[in-house]
Amino acid sequence: MRKVWIAFVLLVAAVIFVPAGPRAQWKTKWTYEGATGAEHWSELDPDWAACNAGKEQSPIDIRSAKKVELPAIRFEYKSGPLKYLINNGYTIRVNYHDAPGSGNFMIVGDKRYQLTQFHFHRPSEEYIHGKPYDMVAHFMHQSSDGKVAGVAVLLKAGSANATIQQLWEHMPMTKGDEQEIAGVEVNPAGLLPHDTAYYTYMGSVTAPPCTEGVTWFVLKAPMEVSMEEINAFAKLYPHDVRPIQPLNGRVVQETE
Repeated sequence: MRKVWIAFVLLVAAVIFVPAGPRAQWKTKWTYEGATGAEHWSELDPDWAACNAGKEQSPIDIRSAKKVELPAIRFEYKSGPLKYLINNGYTIRVNYHDAPGSGNFMIVGDKRYQLTQFHFHRPSEEYIHGKPYDMVAHFMHQSSDGKVAGVAVLLKAGSANATIQQLWEHMPMTKGDEQEIAGVEVNPAGLLPHDTAYYTYMGSVTAPPCTEGVTWFVLKAPMEVSMEEINAFAKLYPHDVRPIQPLNGRVVQETE
């Protein structure tokens, strides 16, 4: 009986502590356009009510921002094995399942956030003064107290980016499970500009369930990627963007 009880406890622990597989992220099918598109997300799943009823949704069009004294952003990203590359049916994403203390971090003031994943959109979901960029990379982070922070790095056509090229060489062409690419190491810092001046506002994740309470940092300086790299992504996802959301009185701040 004791062995049965121990086995049960171990099974429960496995269910609680092992991260859900990539296919478990969305149990309900959704799209960016059409009958299951963004304007209908809250109708598809009761857990997605915030998508169409929330007041602090993302992305936004940054047309005016208040210049204030804000803490600098510092990134502690490092090179590591490309272990969790995935085409999840909506974008190309790199996941991180590092234990706290061994991963990649962003520090804002005295707040420390661990990188959980980064992914791409074409064109950029964020608009600056009414216009999108060619693409955007979203870096999602979480602090030890559960706070979520997103960093948007705007991408424009220009010179090739070595990190993008490295990812694209192994990009899964069809939806599937996470892939470990043996012998390949990627440093996400290769997608960051040297100038980390930023806009910031309170928003949400930009896909269902549209959870609010996300602190967004939109870096002002764009990074260049080649048209060939943009076109390679576009063959899979030509328009994986959520429409611009209303500000609803929110104030966007920017570094001085």
